[in-house]
Amino acid sequence: ALLLLGGGAWYLLTTKKLDVAILNTVLLCLMSILIGYSSYALIIIRSSANTPMDQNSPEDIFTLGRYLSREQYGDRPLFYGETFVSDVARDAQGGAISTKGAAIWSRKVKKTDTEKDSYEISGYKEDYEFQAETKMLLPRMYSKQPSHIEAYKVWSDFEGTDVTFNRSGETVTVKMPTMYENFKFFVSYQMNFMYFRYLMWNFSGRQNDIQGNGEVNNGNWITGINAIDKHLVGDQSDLPADMENNKGHNKYYMLPLILGIIGLLFQAYSGQKGIQGFWVTFFLFFMTGLAIVFYLNQYPYQPRERDYAYAGSFYAYCIWIGLGVAAIAKFIGKYTNETIGATIATIACLLIPSKMASENWDDHDRSGRYTCRDFGYNYLVSCPPNAVLFTNGDNDTFPLWYNQEVEGVRTDVRVCNLSYLQTDWYIDQMRRQSYKSAPLPISFQPWQYAQGTRDVVYITTMLNEPMDIRQAMNIVKSDDPNLKIKQGDSQIEFIPTESLFLPIDSVQLRKSGSLVKGFPIAKKFEVSLKGKQYIGKQELVILDMIANSEWKRPICYAVTVGNENYMNLNKYFSLEGLSYRITPQVFGENGGVNTEVMYDNMVNKFKWGGIENPKVYLDENNLRMCKTFRFMFGRLITTLLQEGKNDKALIALDRCMKVIPPTSVPNDYSSLTLAEAYYRLGQKEKAEKITEDIAINAEKSLQWFASLTISQRNSVMNDVSHNLAVLQSIIQMYSSYNPKLAEKHMPLFQMYGAGWNTSQQGRQ
Repeated sequence: ALLLLGGGAWYLLTTKKLDVAILNTVLLCLMSILIGYSSYALIIIRSSANTPMDQNSPEDIFTLGRYLSREQYGDRPLFYGETFVSDVARDAQGGAISTKGAAIWSRKVKKTDTEKDSYEISGYKEDYEFQAETKMLLPRMYSKQPSHIEAYKVWSDFEGTDVTFNRSGETVTVKMPTMYENFKFFVSYQMNFMYFRYLMWNFSGRQNDIQGNGEVNNGNWITGINAIDKHLVGDQSDLPADMENNKGHNKYYMLPLILGIIGLLFQAYSGQKGIQGFWVTFFLFFMTGLAIVFYLNQYPYQPRERDYAYAGSFYAYCIWIGLGVAAIAKFIGKYTNETIGATIATIACLLIPSKMASENWDDHDRSGRYTCRDFGYNYLVSCPPNAVLFTNGDNDTFPLWYNQEVEGVRTDVRVCNLSYLQTDWYIDQMRRQSYKSAPLPISFQPWQYAQGTRDVVYITTMLNEPMDIRQAMNIVKSDDPNLKIKQGDSQIEFIPTESLFLPIDSVQLRKSGSLVKGFPIAKKFEVSLKGKQYIGKQELVILDMIANSEWKRPICYAVTVGNENYMNLNKYFSLEGLSYRITPQVFGENGGVNTEVMYDNMVNKFKWGGIENPKVYLDENNLRMCKTFRFMFGRLITTLLQEGKNDKALIALDRCMKVIPPTSVPNDYSSLTLAEAYYRLGQKEKAEKITEDIAINAEKSLQWFASLTISQRNSVMNDVSHNLAVLQSIIQMYSSYNPKLAEKHMPLFQMYGAGWNTSQQGRQ
């Protein structure tokens, strides 16, 4: 092929039918394309090296294709499709109607080294059909999560229209959103809240850096002009301290926005070339903004603010801001001359970016902040040697990987992300050596957990007695068709009981050094699956690891992992810092605290990332994590007091107030346990310094909420209830330790408590 191309090029050149300059341009274009697309080869090369961090493991053309197309994020309807009330269409027997889509090809897992490499179809994409009566044009409200449905109804003022359809012989009537309500959600939430709000953040002003979901006190845009803001987000002249001191509270007085509008009009009315340039700029603005809004079709309660998705649109608007300066210069030049006009316009308009820089600096300055690194370090040092640490989200996983990969911290600990553990490629990685961490004790073989195999294991009640976990795992691993549930053409694995157990070798357990003093060893380790219809692959692997570890290898959960991932093992959790260690002892429903280990970790070993410096910017995520540390300190201190270790409790208290000071992380509900501990230790002055800070801010917040309009107040009723509950807790504490202060705060509490119906819930 190369010879033919070369020969053809030589012929065209020698016969002067091809210009050298054109050939050069063509070759440069081809070379650029080849270099650009060859960069994808790096993904496969890196993955084939089996690095410790190898997400999706794209080692062949099929896995690379799924990786690049981001299939793990699912799909959503755009032009026509289901709504949140849509039910899957069913046949006469009640079976779901679906269309077999494209084949899913996977590398065949070899059982022996002598097998040849090959690919096989591991499944098919299934496109489910939905009841035609419940589908609509341009569906914006499609998610079936209960919280999303509730938000859909609030944002669209949902009343719905009755739609009746036949479902397997049964007549069903549902409330389906109307086209008007569908469009209203699109305008009010997707366009206004999820785009124009972000646009105004950049060119008008921002209320604070707290993620908002529609409430009047979080994440909205402002102007800085109270006469306007009062109608948008409430009176800004007398804010509570936590809102007023938020470093994300930025006021631009709409000056950048106005300058951009001037530039837009100037370009549009500058003759033929001006209008041509306007349409180019407009389509750049539109396609990188509102067009993306339409394409993403976002559901409510996004896990984070999405302003970064529209950065291109904001850059386009900045073009109009630049043209706005030219428009002002031209206007002034009519009355003086071009030079003077340009000078005056430049100097005057420079005040706008100067104002923006001064407002933005404090909430964009990351100097001195090492929380990501140090908090990741704290997770790792919370674990015993050679531990397995289950994490779940990005914030409690990636910082740990950084510490191990770059800093070399605790490479004996295996970080295991539960979100990934339901995939075969990640289980493969967990079965390999990583740094100093031995392979995880997983007995399943690759062909037993390959994609499409044992993704779900059903829980049945065939047995009314507990079963050894190891025996249950053997049933699940078996290929015996008699140990399967037949479902159509498929055979599905099951566990025949809701109660599992593991015998405890008390000798081995004592050798492991994991026992917490003061708590007896359980007679047997029990796992209840009651209430579960099935378990996923990640839960199956966890059970397998527990069965095979024999208490020789510690298994831990990060404290930030949600309860839904605990598998009802809470009663065996021993808190040792930022990790719960599974220990088969009788602690109680909420587990226990290993005060010796946890005290040493939190007081002596933990690093704090600069949060003790009030000049260091802590955004919402950082503050949330700091409050998690406060809760952990609170639990440690409370347990130390229960054990009569008052000296250690006071040291831990003072350490907490030093490394997480209220000047950086304002006192709130997370500090109440610390205040009560100070009271119990006779440190009355320190206790009341904390409680008065919290009480005054709660009262100030309630006062501000009272100044809102009814519709504004409806959006913050959860916050009203929270502040009343905090104030009530403080009054109850004062009733025991300082009745005079209880009397001081009681009138305001009674007034605010009687003024509102605090049971009212919801967002507007």
